[in-house]
Amino acid sequence: MIQRFTVFRVAFAAAMLTTLCGPLMAQAQTVVRIGHVGPVSGPQAHYGRDNENGARMAVDELNAQGVVIGGKKLTFELLAEDDAADPKQGTAAAQKLCDAKVNGVVGHLNSGTTIPASKIYNQCGLPMISPSATNPDLTTFGYKNVFRLLANDKALGAGLAQYAAQTLKLKKVAIIDDRTAYGKGVAEVFRKTATELGLEVVSDQFTNDKAVDFMSILTSIKSKKPDGIFFGGMDPQAGPMLRQMQQLGLTKTYLFGGDGICTDKLMDLSSGARTLANVVCAVGGASIDKLPSGAAWRAKYEAKFPGQFQVYSPYTYDATMVLVDAMKRAGSTDPKVYGPKLRETNYQGVTAKVQFEANGELKNPAMTLYAYKNGKKVALN
Repeated sequence: MIQRFTVFRVAFAAAMLTTLCGPLMAQAQTVVRIGHVGPVSGPQAHYGRDNENGARMAVDELNAQGVVIGGKKLTFELLAEDDAADPKQGTAAAQKLCDAKVNGVVGHLNSGTTIPASKIYNQCGLPMISPSATNPDLTTFGYKNVFRLLANDKALGAGLAQYAAQTLKLKKVAIIDDRTAYGKGVAEVFRKTATELGLEVVSDQFTNDKAVDFMSILTSIKSKKPDGIFFGGMDPQAGPMLRQMQQLGLTKTYLFGGDGICTDKLMDLSSGARTLANVVCAVGGASIDKLPSGAAWRAKYEAKFPGQFQVYSPYTYDATMVLVDAMKRAGSTDPKVYGPKLRETNYQGVTAKVQFEANGELKNPAMTLYAYKNGKKVALN
């Protein structure tokens, strides 16, 4: 009798455990970690924070959707690393994400960090989508896991040279670059296209991505009387450069630059210099305010991260969504399984209809030229 009662109690307890734990087991969630790398310290931290914010927005929205892949409900987490725009820190961050076995990577910001990091991601088989690295070399190494979500420097540098020659009818230009992979790359494209279009390059100068004093360089350039200056670099240098151009009386000289200077922050960094009105810059994508869902997306961003928008957060948002779209189509979050599906992407993002070329470049990328008028960055096309 005692034995029968014991058996009954064990059976009853087992039944109750199944009843209680069944729903919990059904609700068990698999954690999917997306890595993000950008400079969130140092003079380019405003870019890095903006990029990270875009990825966080995507992760929050994915969690609100309750994404299910392979019969498992997923919880997404963002594992964010700081590379301080430094190649050595960039490769260290890439190795850290590989060691952590994240499911995919969005980043890096700079070409100078993205290119060496891409080798590490390739070695560990981790898909990587850069939202902002524009040096054309990124997609020339034959890596099957590397993608870019915007136009590269060939489009940006050439577009700016064409605008200078064909629209503004300039005759003479000077060129300054910051010696980084990005700055040198975009400057070389501008130089080549400008020369082909008949522009005379009267001065060729270089600086570095930490400099803030350009008086000697600009004084030398002023003596050549250029109609415009092309700067291959970022806004922490372009801001002081604009102030010093005003001090030297270069108030009618255009300043051209790629997406590195094309930020809302440039208005603050130039400290109200009148020369801000002479800036023409290019971004590898359509203007967010002119895209069908762009204004609504920007409003959501501003509500969540007021005053932090710069340039690339819509691209990090789309890059995160593109990774997850490939996971859905593959029915797996395993990089080895879903990675090949990235090449078959056909995803309508905020920034573009995302499809990739065989080398990982975005198909049919747009490019937008901007100027600064009455304290606002406005699209010229």
